[in-house]
Amino acid sequence: MDKKAKKRIVVLRTRKEKLRKQLSVVKQFTDDPEEPGRIEAEIAAIDEELAKLADA
Repeated sequence: MDKKAKKRIVVLRTRKEKLRKQLSVVKQFTDDPEEPGRIEAEIAAIDEELAKLADA
């Protein structure tokens, strides 16, 4: 794994953690019913990209 891929993994993990925190808040105080689904989709996309980077 090259340096660029490692950095990308760190960035994605940080973003995923931030989205998880945001999701927990949105679930408690939901103004927009589509917001939790959008955040969950972003987390799923990050998981897919992390899996691809881990396989490489």
